[in-house]
Amino acid sequence: MSSAVSLENVTRRFNGVPAVDGLTLDIPDGEFFSLLGPSGSGKSTCLRLIAGFEQPDSGVIRLHGTDTASLPPYQRDVNTVFQDYALFPHMSLLDNVAYGLMVKGVGRAERMVRARAALARVELRDVLNRKPAHLSGGQRQRVALARALVNEPRILLLDEPLGALDLKLREQMQGELKTLQRELGITFIFVTHDQGEALSMSDRVAVFDQGRIEQVDTPRRLYFQPRSRFVANFVGSANVIGGELARELTGENGVFAVRPEFARISVSDRPARSDELSVTGELSNILFQGAITRYELVLAGGTRFSVSETHPVRSSIQEGIALGQRLTASWPRTAMSALEE
Repeated sequence: MSSAVSLENVTRRFNGVPAVDGLTLDIPDGEFFSLLGPSGSGKSTCLRLIAGFEQPDSGVIRLHGTDTASLPPYQRDVNTVFQDYALFPHMSLLDNVAYGLMVKGVGRAERMVRARAALARVELRDVLNRKPAHLSGGQRQRVALARALVNEPRILLLDEPLGALDLKLREQMQGELKTLQRELGITFIFVTHDQGEALSMSDRVAVFDQGRIEQVDTPRRLYFQPRSRFVANFVGSANVIGGELARELTGENGVFAVRPEFARISVSDRPARSDELSVTGELSNILFQGAITRYELVLAGGTRFSVSETHPVRSSIQEGIALGQRLTASWPRTAMSALEE
């Protein structure tokens, strides 16, 4: 499969500090690819470099094989959707979507046809003449998408476009964005700090930290096989085990991670089965979280270990257990991931 975007050893500094630091990345054509990381990790700077809003201090950026060094943003076959939708408040939705075509010199008849088709694609065909102030947050987000898609870009860049929406609408739009990307077949590059968004929509995800990529992988492999302590803790939550405890459990030196939901908890100190590992500690907290209950244990030496159990609660755990009680957490050996130090 050909590459839509290729970055080779790209660096971008601000006041001498690298926001993107020696980044190499390849995104195939037609992929839904997410850049995931905390604020300040370099993901938005990476997106702006692809769009042409920033220029690299070193390295090469190619779009469909073409070096972008001499290409201004308006000559790149990309469009960007921002968290701030930046719609023109005095224009109807139809005119908002058609505006970019007007700037390109497309005739009025053609741009109206294309703008109507773009709004129909995002299910806004019945409100063409409304102004942005009369729309919900989700509708404004759809208008911003239509305005970007009407130019028929080969790559769509999305910089935290769902950040201003409430939780239920954000979850709804996640599904709609993924469906839209499949239907269009173009490359989506999505920036987010929300791991749930990245995991639910993406074909692959790049996890950023301090201007570098910690891991590029499918959502499933990122979750089940994190390579570093940072990825294990940022993508979901994890119990990270090292030092003497790791040697006792595995017979090896190193650092390991186990997801809380892979473990189960019991009130007995029974030995683990041959295919299991286990730890015992005092119950320090019980957190009811709707679909799951989270148990937090403090092990000898102060290490904390969490277990998340789905409901109904297993028969081994009674609602009458008390804080301070000794409990055992067990998990399959295969659920233990070795981390790079």
